[in-house]
Amino acid sequence: MDFNRTADAEVIYQRALEIELKNNQIPFEREFEMPIWYEGHHIGTRRVDFLIAKLISVELKAVINLENVHFAQAMNYLEAYNLEIGLLINFGANSLEFKRLTNRKFKI
Repeated sequence: MDFNRTADAEVIYQRALEIELKNNQIPFEREFEMPIWYEGHHIGTRRVDFLIAKLISVELKAVINLENVHFAQAMNYLEAYNLEIGLLINFGANSLEFKRLTNRKFKI
């Protein structure tokens, strides 16, 4: 699957998950963007597919195989947003894959 087809598929899954979250009255923000700071300087932004109840990041993929870069990206979001829990969900494999991630650097 080439990048454009993968990105198109991810958007379809994002839209479907958005409907499910609304139907189940689960609070969320789609494509949640947060500023990233380093030593008091704003250095950019990151955007996670979903932020659920301001507690859980959800990153969607539509790839045949999850790779280390996907896990690193999801962990980066947890650390950048100081979130404890994240989900990495892949719709592109033969069957649905999901991984629960925990941020060991999480600070209350």
